[in-house]
Amino acid sequence: MGGATPQSLKSGGVKSRGEKSLSINPFTNQATVSFLGTRWRMFWILIFGYVLSLLTLGIYRFWLVTKKRRFYWSNTLIDGEALEYTGTAVQLLVGFLIAVGVFLPLYGFFFFLSTQDPQTAMYGYSGAALFLFFLSGYAAYRGRRFLLSRTMWRGIRFSQSGNAWSYALRRFLWSVLTVVTLGLAYPFMVASLWRYRYANTWFGDRQCTFDGSWKNIAGPYYFIYFVFVGLLLAGIYYLGEATGGRRIDSETMQSAPLAFGLIFGSLIFLSLSYFFMRSRITSRMLSSLSLGKAKLKVRVKARSLIWQQVAHIIFLVLTAILFLLLIGFVMGDVLEPLIQSQKAELNDVLQLGWYNLVIFGLIYLAFMANLAMLNELIFALGFWRLVARGTIISNEQDLRTVRANGEESPLVGEGLADALNVGAY
Repeated sequence: MGGATPQSLKSGGVKSRGEKSLSINPFTNQATVSFLGTRWRMFWILIFGYVLSLLTLGIYRFWLVTKKRRFYWSNTLIDGEALEYTGTAVQLLVGFLIAVGVFLPLYGFFFFLSTQDPQTAMYGYSGAALFLFFLSGYAAYRGRRFLLSRTMWRGIRFSQSGNAWSYALRRFLWSVLTVVTLGLAYPFMVASLWRYRYANTWFGDRQCTFDGSWKNIAGPYYFIYFVFVGLLLAGIYYLGEATGGRRIDSETMQSAPLAFGLIFGSLIFLSLSYFFMRSRITSRMLSSLSLGKAKLKVRVKARSLIWQQVAHIIFLVLTAILFLLLIGFVMGDVLEPLIQSQKAELNDVLQLGWYNLVIFGLIYLAFMANLAMLNELIFALGFWRLVARGTIISNEQDLRTVRANGEESPLVGEGLADALNVGAY
């Protein structure tokens, strides 16, 4: 599954699909990490998965997730030996059903709020949103435990200790503090959450060590923060000077080019800085991890992330054009009266006929599936490959003394993560 990669490859110089040797360098004592998966292979996994999910009314999605994980795991080679994912689709399905049972009281609470006055409903929904945010932290931690306990390398299982409720509370309080400080506490939050996650990560009987801190990302983060705030405030100040408190319209925009230039410039600067910060956080934090004497060194380049975004935008535009042409070609005659009237009520839509509605629904589902496919092929697979190929492990031979330990964790964590859409590979 996932590229016919053998589970165990000898580390004496394996080369595949143009990859460089995966053996340990005898002079530097460093082991390389490689990812051999291709987008073409993932493309067909997704195509078959989406079709079967449609035919099974969504049930097959759990098998699709399992196939994707096995694809990523089996094509990720550390010192020439692949990771192994031992989870099953049935485990995901059972975990999701358990999570649905957990959410039933919350659905009842939402129904109760719908019968209350607007003010009570507003307070109730706000409280529910905060509770769901808190619960998402719990679910993410339990979901990570599920994944680690079903990940093996060289026959040795990963695992995770720690308390999910403690992590959820830590994440919730740090998030509140970050909002209250207008983002100034963000580097401290990142370091704290990374430390809790990875200090409780195990490979066999060996506990992971995290020696990173907020200082690893504070410099570039605060530079970006204050430059953005400075540009934005300057733009707002000049806009106020130019308008004198008048309503902003097209004429105002022409009379205050400097103000709008500063405002839009700050937004562009922030957008580009996101990729730099993501690469910095990933590189610096992962490079702070070690297992005994074995230590990670990771480098993810910001420009690679930017090119991923550019590719995604290009394919997104092409996809939108393609589907608009498809709708116009297949259903142009049917939709033309609705377009000309510029408004369509339910009766007008029903008059299209069930056949045309089904065709339109299938085109819509195909469009949404295409968006999900683009995200998977460009962002998910692309980022996984960047991290894998940018990773070097020093003193890898120390991992040969690790002994097997741990067992698979319960199912409910992955189910909650899936239900709250906070699951990750």
